[in-house]
Amino acid sequence: MPRIVHFEITAENPDRAAKFYSEIFGWKIEKYNGPKEYWLITTGTQGEIGINGGMYKRIPGFSNYVNIIDVPSVNDFAKKIIKHGGKQIVPKITIRGIGYSAYFQDTEGNAFGVIEEDKSAK
Repeated sequence: MPRIVHFEITAENPDRAAKFYSEIFGWKIEKYNGPKEYWLITTGTQGEIGINGGMYKRIPGFSNYVNIIDVPSVNDFAKKIIKHGGKQIVPKITIRGIGYSAYFQDTEGNAFGVIEEDKSAK
């Protein structure tokens, strides 16, 4: 079945967005040397579950996808996100048997979610 194999983040200011994501999640974000402005995003090591992505300057009228990011603690990451200029847009919720989730906006207005796995969540 088709799977998501890459994600892309649109940004009004890609350098500011790169700083935001690298400081919060530790992602490696490098400018790609190609025909258009593009940044490569590495979210983990080879063989680790997950996907890598890219980022480019926002195109008017082009919407973005919502990505969900696995974190060890929704509460700890909510504090980091807000400290680095993000905004919480959906409070932390419990997903029974799965864990906890919350949604935020980055410095560019893109929505994203975080999820903390806890199979005992009720």
